[in-house]
Amino acid sequence: MDGAPRRIAEVFVELADTLVDDFDVVDFLQVLTERSVELLHADAAGLMLADQRGGLRLMTSTTPRARSLEIFEVQSLEGPCLDCFATGVPVVNVDLATAGGRWPRFAAAAAEHGYGAAHALPLRLRKEVIGAINLFSDAAVRLDDEDLAVGQSMADIATIGLLQERSLREKSALSEQLQTALSSRVLVEQAKGVLAERAGVGVDEAFTRLRTRARRRGEALSDVAAAVVRGELDVEDLSDH
Repeated sequence: MDGAPRRIAEVFVELADTLVDDFDVVDFLQVLTERSVELLHADAAGLMLADQRGGLRLMTSTTPRARSLEIFEVQSLEGPCLDCFATGVPVVNVDLATAGGRWPRFAAAAAEHGYGAAHALPLRLRKEVIGAINLFSDAAVRLDDEDLAVGQSMADIATIGLLQERSLREKSALSEQLQTALSSRVLVEQAKGVLAERAGVGVDEAFTRLRTRARRRGEALSDVAAAVVRGELDVEDLSDH
C-alpha cells in the first residue's frame, strides 16, 4: 500500500470526527470519496446511495469524468457499483478492457472515459446495504488485501455515519434521511453551476468555495448552497478562501 500508516490513521480520525450530531452528510461523503482516491491508488471515485424506491442515485464524485460515467452506469443498469449494491459483496480488480462480456455498455463507456480498472465496495452494516462506492483508475491497477481492508473500513464508517441517527429497525427513518441527503446533493449541484457561471470558474473550484464558506461559518453545506441559488450570497461572499 502506498499510503503510510500514519496518513491512514489521520484519515480515519478525520472521518470519525464527523460522526457527531447534525453532521453534514454531503460534505462527509465528499471527503470520503476524496480520501478513497488518495489512499487506494485510484484516479477518481464516486458514491451512490439507495433512494426511497431502492434504486441507486449518485451522491458524490471526485471528477466530472467519473460523474459522467457513474450517471451512465445508473442509466444503463449495469456496472460494478450496481452488482456490488445488489449482492453486498465487493467487486474489485475489474480489468475494464476484458469486462465487455459482463457489462457490454458500461465497459465501452468506461473505455471512452479513459478508465482501465474499476472497483466497487458496499456501504453495508450486517445484511443491510444502503449504497456503494466506485473507484476508477486510468491504468489496470489492482488492489491488494490491505488496500481492500482500508477501503471497506472507510465504506463501513460512511455507513455508520448514515445510520447513526436511527435504530436499525426503523426503515422509514433511514429512507427519510437518505432522501434528505439526495435532495441536498441536488441543491449543491445547482449551486456549483450557479457559482461557476457567476464567478467564471470551474465547478470544482465552485464546490471548494461553497465548502470553505460552510466550514468557516459553521453552516451546513446545503444551507450555503440554497443561499447561492436564491441569490442571497454573491461571488464576493464566496471569494475569500
